[in-house]
Formats: sequence, structure tokens, C-alpha cells
Amino acid sequence: MVKSRMVQVLLLLVVLSFLLIYFLPCSNNALMEEKPSPVHILILSSWRSGSSFTGQIFSQHPSVFYLMEPAWHVWVKMYQNSAEVLRMAVRDLVRSVFLCDMSVFDAYMSSQKKKSDLFQWESSRALCSPPACDLFSRSDIITAGNCRIICGDYPFSKVEEACKTYSHVVIKEVRFFDLKVLYPLLTDPSLNLKIIHLVRDPRAVFRSRENTVANLKRDSDIVVGPQRTKGEMGPYNTMEVICRSHAEIYKAGSQAIPSFLKDRYLLVRYEDIVRDPLARVAQMYRFAELHFTPELQKWVHNITHGKGQGAQAFDIESRDALRVSQAWRNALPFQKIEKVQNLCKNAMDLLGYRLVQSEEEQKNMSLDLLFAQNSS
Repeated sequence: MVKSRMVQVLLLLVVLSFLLIYFLPCSNNALMEEKPSPVHILILSSWRSGSSFTGQIFSQHPSVFYLMEPAWHVWVKMYQNSAEVLRMAVRDLVRSVFLCDMSVFDAYMSSQKKKSDLFQWESSRALCSPPACDLFSRSDIITAGNCRIICGDYPFSKVEEACKTYSHVVIKEVRFFDLKVLYPLLTDPSLNLKIIHLVRDPRAVFRSRENTVANLKRDSDIVVGPQRTKGEMGPYNTMEVICRSHAEIYKAGSQAIPSFLKDRYLLVRYEDIVRDPLARVAQMYRFAELHFTPELQKWVHNITHGKGQGAQAFDIESRDALRVSQAWRNALPFQKIEKVQNLCKNAMDLLGYRLVQSEEEQKNMSLDLLFAQNSS
């Protein structure tokens, strides 16, 4: 009897051991194969700073779901308000997009909306390839023009569906003027947020804004108020706010770092990108935890070493990016340069842009000397 019971116990132990051996590895594998948390990247910049080009550097990566300035919808819908009033609504929208919750657009768009109603949707390779559009491959380099023609007629639900299939969600936004507004997102456990702070020489920004003043009027009115955008000083009033915000963002991100910002803030100068595109893109990709594929290296080289002169202000096309970045030196009269430098001196000192002291120096200074204070 005792012997029989012992045999039963031994058989039971054998069965249990078999079950443990068979099922536990499966459970462990399931845990190991769990989808990793997405990486969230915010390209934080201002208008005419090379941010659309920098956005494309990320958009063309096959692991990235990218949206260009989704907060445009907030500012268009609520244009009577100031940037300060709108900043919380902008932050809430950005958080929802990072989490692939596109219902946030219901407050700003028609209930009959399509994917093509989203601002600059065609600049997102992810919205031009499966599952958002079936006519291109995810690995293709896709131009906005080709995407616009072929991929517009898809339901808006495809935006959220596509977002959920990517390891990285990247947003380019020009409607934040204070890094502290983003602290709740940086401490949000549901986000893995990193910030790339893109800046450009204020003199180049001013020159580019002069060429696109009509396109930027509504945004400028929101930034400084409609009365302060009028007259000769209007463009300078807007530049002053932009420069001050960049200086404050830089100081908050790099000089008095809260613990939650450690390794999550990267300053990038547009001029450094166009001087050495492959090295700077590699740096941004490392920061974003992305692999710089040979195909993307070739695309980055070609898009920055073309013969174009950037005639189409809002298009991303192959151009001589280095030369275009310095066009302000021949296009702006020295009197305007002086005004911009006086308004933006603090930001220029902090960000490493050398002031020019005369018209002769403006024309003759070498590129290396102009950015001699750039240490990164």
C-alpha cells in the first residue's frame, strides 16, 4: 500500500516536472518577445529653422511614425488666443499623438475627416506606406509629391492604425516656447520622451521669414499679437520672442538639468547639420536609438549636396544645403543684420553664433570663422 502510494507520488512529480519544463519556457519567451515601449521624439524648433528638413530625416526612417506640426490644427481652430493660452491644448494634443490616440483631433477637425485632412500629412512616409497606403513599401524613400497624388483617399482611422505599428513616434513642432511646459510629458510614465532642440542662426531665420511673411502671418499674430506684427518693427518683434524662447529652452535643457532631463535633451544647430550631414544625422539617430542604414546615408548625402538653391521655401528637395544656409550674408543689408543681432544677442551668444561687426566683415568672413564659437 505504502509502495503504491509512493509510486503515485513519483508519477505526479514526473507529470508536474514535465508541465513546468514544457510551459515555463513558453511563458518566458512570451515575456521576452513582448513589444518594447515606443520611443517618443519631439523635434522642438521654430519656423524657418530647417525643421521640415530635419523632420524628413526622421520621417524617411522605416521605423518611424512621423507627424509634422500637428498643433497647427489647434492654432487654426483657436487663432483668437495667444500662444501662452494655447500651450496646454498643444501639449495635450502632442501627448495623445505620441500615444497614438488620434481621437484628440476630433475637437479640431470635421467628423467626416479623411487622412488627407491632417496638416502636411504627405510629409509623413508612414502615412504613405502600409497600413496607411498600400502603394508604396515601408522601406521606400517617398516624396511628398508622389504621396499626395496616390495616398490621399484613405480614412482617417488609418492614421492611428499606422501609428501603433511603429517603434518610434516622432513629432516636429514649432509651437512651444518654454521647455518647462513639457516637463509633465517628460515625467509621464506612459511616455519615453526625448527632445531634439533644433536652432538656426537668427539672421538666416529672419531672411527666410521675410520671404514667407504671408504664410506666417497668422502664426506671428498668435505669437506677439496682431498689433505688434504691423509696421516696420513687426518682423523684429516676432524674432525677439523666438530668440528669447530658444535661449530659455537651451538654458532649461542644458544648464540647470532636472534629473528627468538627463540624456533626454539634445541641442542641434542647423548649420552643423548642413556642414557635416552624415555625422550630425548619425548623432541624432544615436540619440533617438535608430540605425542609420546605408540607404538613408545615401539619401541624406544626395538631398544636401544637390544644385538647387531652395527656391521653394516649404518643399524638401535636393539642394546645395550649405550654400543656401548662408544666403542671408548676401541677401540681407547690414542694417537689418544689426537689428536682428541687437534683439537676439543673448541667444546668439548662448548658441554659438558670432556677431558680425561691419558690412565688410559680413561679406568676407569665412564660414569657419563665422561659427568659430560652435563647439559641438
